[in-house]
Amino acid sequence: MSLLEHPKFIVVGAGPAGAMVAAYLGQAGYQVEVYEMRDDLRNSDAPGGRSINLALSLRGIAALERIGIADRVLATAVPMPGRMIHGVDGTLTFQPYGKDATQAIHSVSRGDLNRLLLETADQHESVRLLFHKKCIDVDIDHRCVELVDTQSGERSTVTGDIIVSADGAFSVVRRSLQKRDRFDYRQDYLLHGYKELAIPPGPNGEFRLEKNALHIWPRREFMMIALPNEDASYTCTLFWPFEGPNSFAAIDTEEKLLNHFYRCFPDAVAHLPTLVEDYFANPVGSLATIRCAPWYIEDKVVLLGDACHAVVPFYGQGMNAAFEDVLVLGECVKAHAPHWRRVFEVYYQTRKVHVDTLADMAISNFLEMRDHTGSRKFLRKKQLEKTLHRLFPKWYFPLYTLATFTRMPYLEAVRRTKKQDRIVRGIGWGLALIVLTILAAIVW
Repeated sequence: MSLLEHPKFIVVGAGPAGAMVAAYLGQAGYQVEVYEMRDDLRNSDAPGGRSINLALSLRGIAALERIGIADRVLATAVPMPGRMIHGVDGTLTFQPYGKDATQAIHSVSRGDLNRLLLETADQHESVRLLFHKKCIDVDIDHRCVELVDTQSGERSTVTGDIIVSADGAFSVVRRSLQKRDRFDYRQDYLLHGYKELAIPPGPNGEFRLEKNALHIWPRREFMMIALPNEDASYTCTLFWPFEGPNSFAAIDTEEKLLNHFYRCFPDAVAHLPTLVEDYFANPVGSLATIRCAPWYIEDKVVLLGDACHAVVPFYGQGMNAAFEDVLVLGECVKAHAPHWRRVFEVYYQTRKVHVDTLADMAISNFLEMRDHTGSRKFLRKKQLEKTLHRLFPKWYFPLYTLATFTRMPYLEAVRRTKKQDRIVRGIGWGLALIVLTILAAIVW
């Protein structure tokens, strides 16, 4: 019997993607060992890593349903059926995401979701979770992972049959692949970074802002957003340039910070009692898009999530796409295992072109959120899209609807919306020509 008929998986990384794939593989009966450099998040005093809220939508929900925890996650999530645009003058404009309130994205806590995924994975006897184990190198040919204990400093080597890279955008596993011949890698940073602030609950524990909305303060070259939490607080994030005017580098004193906020975000200041403390205490994070190819080496290593296709967060699809990786990988396992090279080849070919498309969509949506959401032209365009979707619900779909509320592959969604728009423009020009012809006939 071939060893790979019942392989032992080594999963590097126990973030949301790593915990998800471990839960899936454990559910399927495979032997899995997960190695994570941080503490066990299930410990109440353990830090949760990056705390930006995650926007959960249909693709991610489908993966959570597959491992049986979707209802538990949604029970504590805050639905957001639209975004609330905050003008400089304090005016508020609500822009629905879909045709009605049932089409909503869900604000979830990254830490809480990660804990639940770890608990789910740990329920399977074939899954072992090991913490404080930092991956420092990978020997692909011998299927070995070299680890260092972050508490004792002791080094060790573990061997498996298949190594799964779920160790994020700066993956050590992927770095090992980059040393090999004919491996493509590209990393692009935005000129903007991010910093988190906190909007606490109101005096009586109430939400200070509209609860069921993603709040955006668009200011052309920079913006601020806020996502609601179950406890009535908001995770507030600045997306500012690193350098130049109105940047993290330029706003370096309390006086400059307060002047900037009173000028650009006046309606938010009263809701940010720890603005100064948070701004100067919290780090500035970078935003990168990562593309690479291929995502696998023979039947030895496979990448998923940010390790192979990190995207900027402005379409709310990063985590959803990573979870969908697990769904697609699972479908390939069912269809082709124990031919693992074929499993990984089909998985890669199925996903690559679509997550590359998502990367472009995310960057475009950053420009839309930052520059256009407050403009009348943008509002008219969105209203037209909603009207057409309402009139022709089985034919016309906005791109955001297809990406967020369906599982249509991203590239297919882009192609479909472009075709729709060409048809609509053609009809529009045709109607205009008819009207002009009638008017000309009347005048003649």
